[in-house]
Amino acid sequence: MKQILKHTLLMLLCLLISASCRKDFDEVNTNPATYNPANFDPNFVFTSAQLGYSGSTDLSYDTWRANLIYCSTMMQGFSSVIGYWAGDKYILNSVYTAAYWGFSADTPTGGDGAYPEQVRPIVDVVQSTTGKAQYKNLHEIARIMKAMIFERITDLYGDVPYSQAGIGYYSQTYFPVYDKQQDIYTDLLKEVSDATAKLDANADKPSGDAYFNGDIAKWKRFGNTLLLRMAMRLSKVDPATAQTYVQKVIGNTMTSNDDNAFILGDAAGGRTTTNRNSQVMLGDGGQENYYTRWSKTFIDFLKTNDDPRLGVIAVTHAFTTDVIKTQNPAAITNPALQKGMPNGKDLSATPGLGISLEAGYTDINDYSSPSPALIKRNGPTFVLTYAESELLLADAAKRFNIGGSAAQHYHDGVKAAITYLSQYDPSATVSEADAEAYLSAHPYNDADGLNMINTQYWVLTNTMLDFYESWANWRRTAFPALVPVVYPGNSTNGTIPRRFPYPVTEAGTNTANYNQAHNNVPGGDVLTSRVWWDK
Repeated sequence: MKQILKHTLLMLLCLLISASCRKDFDEVNTNPATYNPANFDPNFVFTSAQLGYSGSTDLSYDTWRANLIYCSTMMQGFSSVIGYWAGDKYILNSVYTAAYWGFSADTPTGGDGAYPEQVRPIVDVVQSTTGKAQYKNLHEIARIMKAMIFERITDLYGDVPYSQAGIGYYSQTYFPVYDKQQDIYTDLLKEVSDATAKLDANADKPSGDAYFNGDIAKWKRFGNTLLLRMAMRLSKVDPATAQTYVQKVIGNTMTSNDDNAFILGDAAGGRTTTNRNSQVMLGDGGQENYYTRWSKTFIDFLKTNDDPRLGVIAVTHAFTTDVIKTQNPAAITNPALQKGMPNGKDLSATPGLGISLEAGYTDINDYSSPSPALIKRNGPTFVLTYAESELLLADAAKRFNIGGSAAQHYHDGVKAAITYLSQYDPSATVSEADAEAYLSAHPYNDADGLNMINTQYWVLTNTMLDFYESWANWRRTAFPALVPVVYPGNSTNGTIPRRFPYPVTEAGTNTANYNQAHNNVPGGDVLTSRVWWDK
């Protein structure tokens, strides 16, 4: 009887405790540290999106494979004789071309790339700050950042998930449709135009902004410059829309190199802040430092034109050996001794392919590498620059006769493209006098205007190590007139690729939407098909 009474009292006590707990269950049992829109500062997530855009929060797969292995060598900014550097061989490696998208099957985390590391956090910031007065400016710059993120994704792949991307938490939409690129660009232009106009100098100063530390005036100029770049993407496919948006931003774009947007790396090589271009080019992932060099096409252009940039962006004998990967303090900076490596070569003993059998070959160390100033671990990853803005305005002035003098914009753009290099490191400084001397020796020629403007844009984006942008602008303009390489077994019939195919992993995860997009790519879902604006 005592035992029964004892158990009965114990059960009653448990029921009372249980009822008491359930009475305030939501309040008592919600972890205040749990990530949810009600209790986090979205500034932290905004920083994460900016780091993701620079490649800094992943294991460098998107930077390594998309920007460097493919874009840099296709655009003949870099050249590599490493076998897996498929870009200047025009060979499809479907895992590598999928790296920027994300969720690559061979990545250790399975979650690197733009959709998990850029789209997801930036959509979160936009959604969670909507209608909140304390985050008015953060909301608008997040809209601008979101547009820039999607511009690159759609430029690489064409039709992509956009309107439904990243909103699974908010709407339980886990299998987003692929929007048409034309529709994406229509919305990107609208979003950036509207968000930039709504920025308010009297509202909040976003604390999570790694570009401008919340400087709203600079964000206004950034937004207008981004709008200019997006508009000029349509210069051939929809010139009327391009002109309309260019007219909106004239007089309101970046005004000097002080407006340049970049994010600094971490000298200690921190997990989320290391400069990924530098990490790869210093050989952390393999022998990139020793067997990847500036392209002959690029170096020859600089040498032929006695370009003052050559002496600060390139060195020979950059490293001691491919094993030690130690930078050589006695690297040679003499412009006359710089030598670009031909594209489409390898380490074989095959005549016409093996680099050691190339006419004039002496030693791999005699080819030019990026100078130490450009590949510091704590150096900047450039996002958008004043020089780009001025050269795009020059293109618009020449092409559409709007926005002032093409010659003046060309002058200002090239000068900025030369003098901004000091932002890498003081050792990369080229004086304004030297920049002016270069321009005097190579004055703007209106008869060859579009070629001159966009070739200089190619030089600029190469020095920025922003080969995504170099490839996009080359596809838009066809300048410079690059000569394709012919490598055995290439996937393009010897033509420079125009687009990345969709990741095959999408076929097993977003099957119906992938199948529709994959089957509707004009020319097929291959390297040679073109995105909508590439006419």
